[in-house]
Amino acid sequence: MAGKAKGMGLSRRSVLASAAALAAGPLIGQGVTSAAFAKAPFLGAARPDHYRFKLGTFEITMVADARAMLDGPWPIVGEDQEPEVVAQLMRANLLPESRFRPGFTPMVVNTGEALILFDTGNGADGFVPRPDGGWLAAQLEPAGFSPDQFDVVVLSHCHPDHIGGMMEAGAPLFPNARYVAGAKEFDFWNKEDRLSASPDDIEFQTAQLFRKHMLPVAEKLSFIEPGDEVVPGIRVVEAFGHTPGHLGFHLESDGKQFLFWGDCAHHQVASLARPDWHAFFDMDKEKGAETRRRIYAMAAAERLPVAGYHMPFPSVGFVEKAQDGYRWLPVSYQLDL
Repeated sequence: MAGKAKGMGLSRRSVLASAAALAAGPLIGQGVTSAAFAKAPFLGAARPDHYRFKLGTFEITMVADARAMLDGPWPIVGEDQEPEVVAQLMRANLLPESRFRPGFTPMVVNTGEALILFDTGNGADGFVPRPDGGWLAAQLEPAGFSPDQFDVVVLSHCHPDHIGGMMEAGAPLFPNARYVAGAKEFDFWNKEDRLSASPDDIEFQTAQLFRKHMLPVAEKLSFIEPGDEVVPGIRVVEAFGHTPGHLGFHLESDGKQFLFWGDCAHHQVASLARPDWHAFFDMDKEKGAETRRRIYAMAAAERLPVAGYHMPFPSVGFVEKAQDGYRWLPVSYQLDL
């Protein structure tokens, strides 16, 4: 690096001098007691609500649907562990022991031929209700979209934080879209005995919302299986376990590849470092753990950029093998190249 800088006419001394001049520039001629340094009101936290990048000829936009602080990660991750075991892992990673902020992040893909939404967020009836969640409908316009532009809505699975945003005020939010869901997933939730669970149970809540949101668009719904193409360049990946028909999606454009893994992780440290730990919301605990090991191994071996629905916003990163598990590496500038 030093040799390259020297060849460009730069030196450590000139770089430092330039930095010092830039830092001092605003002070020259006005002094440190200028009114520019008078007290100002606090403005509150500010964070981006959408994040956009290119993948070959595709354009991908991640849209924040919630930013709630929840209790956990135990038992959401590590349900089969003692709480202190999970807390110790949090301390080792400089994270709070009993509070966390997962992402809830739908993904928009513009292929140039179709505008596609992957999952619809919480809406008014999801796990994180308004005002803390259900933001997608309001976030689309600031992100550059209108609901009537969408050609396809793809659902990774039917939990309320993924199908809750399909309807708005009793009508489909995406009036011109066709809908795509896994056949196995649809068949499972469409059975009447799904409503036999306790009203406080996630299974009952999902089955109830399924009837409210999925059945009204049944005529516009098509079914997919692992290995199918949603549209050219987007292929279905089997990710069963979290729900019976949970799916991921592999994207490829102009030689660039990308993975949307839905709910294969619920915490950026615990889920990846301990893929064998049970997840509270997994309906098949052992199958969910097997899927995590397989999906993480694939993402790490192929060095795939990943969209993880519940990873911290913008919910995009990479996976690295680390000891007996894996590590989530949040994206920085890799996708800008």
